[in-house]
Amino acid sequence: MNIPEELKYTKDHEWVKIDGDVAIVGITDFAQSELGDIVYVEVETVDETLDADEVFGTVEAVKTVSDLFLPLSGEITEFNESLEDEPEKVNADPYGDGWMVKIKFSDESQIDNLLSAEDYKAIVGA
Repeated sequence: MNIPEELKYTKDHEWVKIDGDVAIVGITDFAQSELGDIVYVEVETVDETLDADEVFGTVEAVKTVSDLFLPLSGEITEFNESLEDEPEKVNADPYGDGWMVKIKFSDESQIDNLLSAEDYKAIVGA
């Protein structure tokens, strides 16, 4: 299982890459493997400002649909539109081409609430 050290994580199995005042968000390798083949990613909250832990979209796999929770408060500035035609990118490259949204976050202190790679490994038993 791939859990890159340089990323932050949530208990909801999302990863967060901080780049200045922007956070790039996707689901973890663990999450995509648990979900199975991803067939659809829906995000209709672009240009909206949401609070941390609010639902910003859904990911649909063959067996189930899961909500996606915002890890940091802020404005969703971009959705990875390539996932509309190729949702399987989330399975193939969850930390690269399979990213889901970019957020211009509003409260830098919330980053401290995210999990380190070590903490996330403990949650998933890696």
